[in-house]
This record gives sequence, C-alpha cells and structure tokens, in this order.
Amino acid sequence: MSKRHNAKYKISRRLGAALWGRDKDPQNKKNYAPGQHGPSGRRRMDSDFGQQLRAKQQLKGYYGNISERQFRAIYKEAVRLKGDTSENLIGLLESRLDAVIYRLNFVPTVFAARQFINHKHVLVNGKAVNIPSYRVKEGDVIQVKSASRQVPIVLEALETMERDVPEYLLLSSQKEGKGTFVRKPTFAEVPYPVHMEPNLVIEFYSR
Repeated sequence: MSKRHNAKYKISRRLGAALWGRDKDPQNKKNYAPGQHGPSGRRRMDSDFGQQLRAKQQLKGYYGNISERQFRAIYKEAVRLKGDTSENLIGLLESRLDAVIYRLNFVPTVFAARQFINHKHVLVNGKAVNIPSYRVKEGDVIQVKSASRQVPIVLEALETMERDVPEYLLLSSQKEGKGTFVRKPTFAEVPYPVHMEPNLVIEFYSR
C-alpha cells in the first residue's frame, strides 16, 4: 500500500468513520484511531466545540483533506453568497473539479482525482485544466482526454462504476469518459456514505 493510501486511511481511522464508504477501508475492521494508543479507546468529543471540530475535519477530509487555508476560504465564500450558508458550502465543494471527476466515476477516489487533474488528463469544455479546485459551472462538459482513457485506474473505475452518479451530474458517455455538471446540488442530494453536518462546520468558523 502506498504512502498516499496509508495517509488517506489514517484520516478515516482518526475520525472513526469510513469516509468514502469503500469496503477496503481498514476502518471497517480497525474501529479505533491509528497509533499505539489507538486500541485503548477514542477520546470523547462531547463538547460543542469538539462536535463542531469533528464535523469540520470530517467534511474537509472527505474532499481529499483540503488544506485548512483553502477550506476556510471556501467557507468565507459560502458566507458571502446569498441563501443558506450550509447549502452554499456544500454547493461550492461539489463544484470543485476533483469532486466532479470523482462523482462521475472517472477515478476510484477523490485523491486519485486530484492527481489525475494535476497530470493534465482532464478537459473542461474542450480545454485542459490542471487545477483540482477549479470551479465547474452549470452546463460545463467534463471529459477525460482520449489518450488518458487507457490509464489503468480510469479503465477500472469506468468498468466497475463503484458509485451511482447523482442527478446533478449527467454521465453522457461512459466509454468516452464524458459528463456534464448540470447544477449545484442541495445538501440532501449529495450521496455521502457517512453522516455530514455542515451546519456544525458553519458554527465552528463563526465562533
């Protein structure tokens, strides 16, 4: 197992949840935090602050363990937008290019999506984009470059289609690795495999 995979699964174990719902996640068998003191029991986080912190770390970790600076910037943008801040936060996170690539099943994990985009394998409206945090807009067409469709992780992901494609995205051609970002989703529409609490994330940052 690579260092990257080890780091990813440590996030799940540290937070006590199989964040991405994968059967191979060690959290399913080792329901305790990593490290020599992990099996002795988890530290309880019953305070309001503890619950807010956990909600923030869980949501941040789910989207590829986004840096704190970047995640806070997304929160600030969500506050500036009209409407419910929690819904805005989720809409902004789900419109990231790495999240869209992951949701369309072009790659197996959001971590793989980030690396895949960095290596310029992805087109948005026919133009190469190598920024994982790129904000996809309604109607944008996202496609894997033709030469990149033979990359093993893409072939495997498209063949297995491990996750259902949500309604706010349209997979127009599985064979061509092509899809459309239809619209920003509501929180209720996002298929999180674990319970997320964006309202607590807002409370954490607005203290």
